Amino acid sequence: MNYFILDEYDVIVIGAGHAGCEAGLASARMGHRTLMLSINLESVAMMACNPSIGGTGKGHLVREIDALGGEMGVNIDKAFIQSKMLNTAKGPAVHSLRAQADKAIYHEEMKQTLERQENLDLKQGEAVDLMVENGQVKGVILKTGAAYRAGAVILATGTFLRGKIFIGEWSYESGPNGLSPSVELAENLRKYGLTMRRFKTGTPARALGRTLDYDKMAEQPGDEKIVPFSFMNDELQRDQVSCWLTYTNENTHKVIRDNFSRSALFGGQIEGVGPRYCPSIEDKVNRFSDKERHQLFIEPEGLSTDEVYIQGMSSSLPEDVQVAFYQTILGLEHLKIVRPAYAIEYDSIDPLELKMTLEHRKIENLYCAGQFNGSSGYEEAAAQGLMAGINAALKLGGKEPFILDRSEAYIGVLIDDLVTKGTNEPYRIMTSRAEYRLVLRQDNADLRLTEKSYLAGLASEERYRRFLRTKEAAEKELERLSHTYVTPGEINGFLERNGSTPLQNRISLAELLKRPEMNYHLLEEIDPVRPELSQHSVTQLEVRIKYQGYITKQLQQIERFKKLENKKLYENFNYDEVDGLRIEARQKLNQLQPVSVGQASRISGVSPADINVLLIHLEKKRRRPAD
Repeated sequence: MNYFILDEYDVIVIGAGHAGCEAGLASARMGHRTLMLSINLESVAMMACNPSIGGTGKGHLVREIDALGGEMGVNIDKAFIQSKMLNTAKGPAVHSLRAQADKAIYHEEMKQTLERQENLDLKQGEAVDLMVENGQVKGVILKTGAAYRAGAVILATGTFLRGKIFIGEWSYESGPNGLSPSVELAENLRKYGLTMRRFKTGTPARALGRTLDYDKMAEQPGDEKIVPFSFMNDELQRDQVSCWLTYTNENTHKVIRDNFSRSALFGGQIEGVGPRYCPSIEDKVNRFSDKERHQLFIEPEGLSTDEVYIQGMSSSLPEDVQVAFYQTILGLEHLKIVRPAYAIEYDSIDPLELKMTLEHRKIENLYCAGQFNGSSGYEEAAAQGLMAGINAALKLGGKEPFILDRSEAYIGVLIDDLVTKGTNEPYRIMTSRAEYRLVLRQDNADLRLTEKSYLAGLASEERYRRFLRTKEAAEKELERLSHTYVTPGEINGFLERNGSTPLQNRISLAELLKRPEMNYHLLEEIDPVRPELSQHSVTQLEVRIKYQGYITKQLQQIERFKKLENKKLYENFNYDEVDGLRIEARQKLNQLQPVSVGQASRISGVSPADINVLLIHLEKKRRRPAD
């Protein structure tokens, strides 16, 4: 197509959703002139589905994004209307923060952050093609004929690529929330050899809040003590709104079953694969026919709207059926739908075509992030966008890539799973996917990651100094508690009052704190002379002390894991040269070109026997020069 060069940038980001925002901010903050393109600027950081950030596993990602210097944690702290720590009845490894957002404020605050960011230009424009020369991306062409040259391009297209919406028997081309889809770009990406697939996701109806009867539902208030997402905030105070819990019933299920034939999901119109862990209500009723009810949450969409989100009831049934089954539910008998539920199908890439840096294997300096890579969720998208932005900036600066492995971050688990194992459905992070989750807690994300990001050039000086103060304060207090002793006579009365076993011998305060019924604030009664610590530092202390034995064991496991990760493999190596490898292993290794023996061991189709053959081959190559 004919085009004219309008300007030149270091990095161009296509898409301004959660992945695009983090990618653009990261590259700009690392000193590279960056352009962010969006079909419609109203879609900047748009919450097209649920009005929340975080949750089980996802909260870990947000904390890690924040620790690295990303924006999602900072932004939700500005925009939340309810905050809740999940899984508190379980151990700290699975504690996960979740916040309801005011969708309008979340969008507005992120858009302002982008507009004010030095080195970053935000522009409304539809990218329809790439400029690719000799296997290297050189820029982006817009629908208007304007073109921009660039050193690197990041694809963060979300669900816009050939987006198609399904509501019952009706379907039409559309991006999320009624925005225009991106059709030309999807077609043009194929000509560069990108393997595209069709995935599907869905969203529930939005209803008018005043038409619901909340007296018939169970109130779900936020936590009294608000824990910020961002490590840059010590505490937050805000009036919170409530969510509400109700359930489907047999009448609901009957309406849905009677209309299976009208569902786009069961009618065969949808070809894309949907997320297993977020099924539609018709899928739930079909797959779990023995369940008498399914829970759903009524979640406010914001303070300036009466729209509410019906969490847990996405659907592709027609509108008349939606009204019928929603109105069988307690509290929803007179519900009025403002926006109907729908399913959306879109194009995504096979993530096995990506390197650990999220750079494409076939096209140099082309990076991919978010739902385009086959993941689902705002948090997964933002994490990938951040890492793509960091790595694009580092490569343009001639620096080493920034890669987090599975023992360092949930972000490492997410990316390693996608690019090493691939996915046949929209991928969702879960705590069960992380082998080292006791070490990868959400509360210590800054201690794990901030220094790494600072050295890579993203985390600010202010963030780094704050991290150092937190780390030093916790370590000093741990040392003090370990060397401060109390005797039975001093504290047995205190222990009995608090339901704890009396002492026979003297004990350190650190040992005392290991008791399940003890906490740091409770010990103030017998330890009044103590430094003033932030709640974050207190949490670090308690977890390190109470779970010391388990953490030590996990660190030993990580040490063994690192041995295989540190055995690096050759770039663009021909595995046909390795005698003893099975044919499937050779094919997979040649295709994916793992960076380490550890990564090779996680590839589907590569057996432990193949890994032993590889290790022997590497040892022979290492010894060969000395022979």
